[in-house]
Amino acid sequence: MLSRRRAGLAVRVTAICLVVAGVVAVVAGLVSARLVVSTATAITRQTVSDQADVVAGQLSDSKVLGNRRMLDILRGQGISVVQLRPNGNLLSTNPDAVRAARAAGIDRATPDHPLHATVEVDGNSLVVEARAVAGANTFALVREAAVAKGAGRSLIGNIVFALGVGLLVGAGAGILLARRLSRPLRRTADVAAGMSHGRRDLRAPVEGPAEVAEVAEAVNTLADALGRSESRQRDFLLSVSHELRTPLTAVKGFAESLADGVVTGAEVPDAGRVIGAEANRLDRLVSDLLDLARLGADDFRLDLTDVDLAVLAGAAAEVWRVRCEAAGVRFRLELPMTGPWVRTDPRRLRQVIDGLAENALRMTPAGRPVVLSLSTAPGAAVLQVRDGGPGLAAEDYAIAFDRGALHSRYAGSRPVGIGIGLALVHGLVTRMGGAIEAGPAPEGGAAFTVTLPTPANPPYAAS
Repeated sequence: MLSRRRAGLAVRVTAICLVVAGVVAVVAGLVSARLVVSTATAITRQTVSDQADVVAGQLSDSKVLGNRRMLDILRGQGISVVQLRPNGNLLSTNPDAVRAARAAGIDRATPDHPLHATVEVDGNSLVVEARAVAGANTFALVREAAVAKGAGRSLIGNIVFALGVGLLVGAGAGILLARRLSRPLRRTADVAAGMSHGRRDLRAPVEGPAEVAEVAEAVNTLADALGRSESRQRDFLLSVSHELRTPLTAVKGFAESLADGVVTGAEVPDAGRVIGAEANRLDRLVSDLLDLARLGADDFRLDLTDVDLAVLAGAAAEVWRVRCEAAGVRFRLELPMTGPWVRTDPRRLRQVIDGLAENALRMTPAGRPVVLSLSTAPGAAVLQVRDGGPGLAAEDYAIAFDRGALHSRYAGSRPVGIGIGLALVHGLVTRMGGAIEAGPAPEGGAAFTVTLPTPANPPYAAS
């Protein structure tokens, strides 16, 4: 199919060039032929007129038809002589010339007003030049205009030949143009085909017309983007594998210790708690991965209802206050006097708060704050989670929600997750019709701001 498309481009470009060249050739040929015939006819008329003036100047009282020598000369030039007798009769050896002279009105010629006419006789165009000479009969010289056409046939033939050559040149130009267009496109298509089979080292040559070169540049840009994306995905999968292997190793080790009787007596409950904690950690990781995979599906379910954000934030704060105190981190909750209402999925929104809080707690050293803040803005509710950790480099806030981006930047230098928590939070907020952004926090670390639209008429609960 690809070969047919490439051949089709070359054929179509060549066909267009041929059509254009053919139309130009036909139009130019018609115009040229008309001009040639008109010019030749005008030359013939002028020639016959000059001959008539010469004949009129040489005549005296003699009859024009009696001058055999003059008749032979004129006949050799394809000119017939018609003489008007005083009785109105026309004399000539050529009946068609007689009819042409009569149709042209030979009797209207006077010494002061010669007659110039072109008439049609039996489908032939005849040039008539009549003169009235004092002391002699009026005469007319008649010559077929077809003689002029015949004189121009060789010129027309040359023009047609030249136009045919132009048509061949147009076809050759079309073929060259088609090859010029199809060659870089074919190379670009080959690169795209190689990319579809997993090759990322191929690049299309940037050549040809500007539009074709832009296609090659776009394919090369796509190849670079795919290479970066796949590299990031590989790093993400490696980090996920490592993150899953750690709790699995702990669960497997304690399970084998229990099975082999290495852990006995009072150590059994501690081993069970470790296994349970690591199992819960595995469950959270798997759940986050599944949610992240489902976010792009059309059937991702949201149970929308009217939610008092102050109540939701307060419930989340009770859990995270305890977890922060256990880690030696100061927790602070900031709420407005009356909580804003939003229409959203409370379970998914709580998942967003928990994900941001867990990220903040992981990054915040002991003695530094973690803040859960709720405020209002015109037509929106603003939820913030800020921390007193090391924060991010200014250029990294823009990629904070890309899967695995922060892990690849900061792994080994600070405690970081595998990169699915913030990506999941971003996807959830977007699906709920909100927006989220990252930036520096006044506490010294990072601030993650979630903005959700508020209804025009919030359903305030009766107290």
